[in-house]
Amino acid sequence: MRSLPSILHVDLDAFYASVEQLHKPSLRGKPVVVGGIGNRGVVSTASYEARAFGVHSALATGIARRRAPNAAYLIPRFGAYQVYSERVMALMHELSPLVEPLSLDEAFIDISHLMEPIDRQSSRNATLKARQVADDLRTRIKTETGLTASIGAGSSKLIAKIASDAEKPDGLVIIEPGTEQTWLDPLPVRALWGVGPATAERLRKIGATTVAELRTLSHAELTAAVGASYGATLYAIARGQDDRDVSTDRELKSVSVEDTFAEDLLDPATITAHMDDLVTRLSGRIRKAGRSGRTITIKVRGHDFTTVSRSETTPNPTDDPAAIRAATHRMLPGAVAAATQLTPGVRLLGVGLTGLAEWAQLDLFSAEEGDDTLDFWDRDAETAPGDSDGDFDMDMPRGVVEGSAAPAAPQPPPDPDPQPDPADITTPVPTVEGERSPRQFGPLPPGTRGAVEAAGAERRLLPGQDVTHDEFGGGWVQGSGLGRVTVRFERPWTGPGRIKTLRSDDPALRLTDAADLAREALELLAGRGPDDGISIGDMTDEPAKTEVVDNELEDRFEIWHGDRLAGFAAYRRRGDATVFVHTQIEPEFEGKGLASVLARRALDETVARGQAIIPVCPFIAAYLRKHPEYEEHVRWPAPDSPAGDHSGDR
Repeated sequence: MRSLPSILHVDLDAFYASVEQLHKPSLRGKPVVVGGIGNRGVVSTASYEARAFGVHSALATGIARRRAPNAAYLIPRFGAYQVYSERVMALMHELSPLVEPLSLDEAFIDISHLMEPIDRQSSRNATLKARQVADDLRTRIKTETGLTASIGAGSSKLIAKIASDAEKPDGLVIIEPGTEQTWLDPLPVRALWGVGPATAERLRKIGATTVAELRTLSHAELTAAVGASYGATLYAIARGQDDRDVSTDRELKSVSVEDTFAEDLLDPATITAHMDDLVTRLSGRIRKAGRSGRTITIKVRGHDFTTVSRSETTPNPTDDPAAIRAATHRMLPGAVAAATQLTPGVRLLGVGLTGLAEWAQLDLFSAEEGDDTLDFWDRDAETAPGDSDGDFDMDMPRGVVEGSAAPAAPQPPPDPDPQPDPADITTPVPTVEGERSPRQFGPLPPGTRGAVEAAGAERRLLPGQDVTHDEFGGGWVQGSGLGRVTVRFERPWTGPGRIKTLRSDDPALRLTDAADLAREALELLAGRGPDDGISIGDMTDEPAKTEVVDNELEDRFEIWHGDRLAGFAAYRRRGDATVFVHTQIEPEFEGKGLASVLARRALDETVARGQAIIPVCPFIAAYLRKHPEYEEHVRWPAPDSPAGDHSGDR
């Protein structure tokens, strides 16, 4: 560990969701979920508004929809995320040449060169210097991108990483050297890097729920609880021990691909065909990276979420798709049989390559040896060596299978240089020892790939995609189906826009590049400066008509000033009544009397449709008290009725 807090860890807050909120003004301040949108999708990122409903990363999309049914569920737009990531990384490189990216949205920075003049001074002065540097960087990120970042600083990567998580979002935590253990001890063990729910439960069973309690356990006790390798790691990090330097060249340790299917796979031939497709994509990616590997791992998840993995190690590193395919064919029958033992059907397949090297041993016979494709499904799966029934990360194979199956009928050799699947070109980054590299791309979040392919086949647009219309301009897709597409026409610099439903085959409607939109937004922001996240552009000075419309899609009355959304009154339907829960006027329209116009028109419309008025919103309640003509239509909430209790709302 260092004597100065010279390592920063920068983590962009809810990165994917934050970019979506920047690009979609109508979603600012609302729950947004990015990830797989299908029934078997998985959440990649949730905005903090969505997290209030219990939605978080890696949660099944189906569960997320039940917890936050009114959230916006969007597919990832990695082109836009890459542009923002590159801009933030450039700001970090201006600060220091030693930047170690962990993913698109986080990195370590070594700022020791900025502290050289204070090396001989007190750690207190060094802490103040680190705070100044980190705060300046955080301000620049906000100013030049509109995003917020949480930054931690400490004497090691471990301390900096934990510190950046301590006060999210938009947090800044500096740990003064010499106080690390005092700061760590009260934290829950889950705060430690690498401790997940399963490990935390094992530690709880042996009496360790905090870091202080973890330190009371001996090396032998930890090894017995979590294994020799990780036991030694836990023993060290519980004491804040971490001597790793910031490295600008992270070594790629593994590459993997996987698919989650909209419907279970039941037929062995279909399962094999999908695995072969994964192998083709994997080999294309590994060759593009100029690497090869020794350990081939497959992953099979059954209908009931039983997950089984198998691993096989080759004598020499290989990037040959025929060799990888043959290995998967040897392991697949046993893995499928174990994963579907209780319930038939395969919901997920994956294949990965670890033990990477920069060279491959040429196998003169690999292209001529046959794959076991005819009758390998008839082998006894229960006696296959290396069986493992636990779920695990594709980047961490647990076993080695030795030996090979008897040769079967030869098959035509695969394409010696398979091209990457177009669906993989703009997708998330793969894991690298549990982390991610911003320069490497991998499979879409579970549930997204299938949805994208199905939508392409049906010529259907997906929620979140950017579009342009010849008449209405730019916008994004809110939803589609039955030959129609609903588009919100707005851009990052326009403020909230209007919704229109169009024919999905409208020749004037076309997709646009998310990366180009992101670059344009950043250029405008750099030229005009930030405005507290309301709108990048300026309000027009031209006279405009004011109108109030009932946007039943979002349960709110909206007041428009020309083509700008000036404010809204949110409501909920409860039987024969309309509950007004919130009123908001955008800052640039305050003081113009628009709130009263909005209230009167919203109340008149409610009365016209035969609904009673329940004024939970303070502004609507105040307006009603000044206008007794509405009294016969009002049901005042009981004094002890909680304002947020709308359990009967639709």
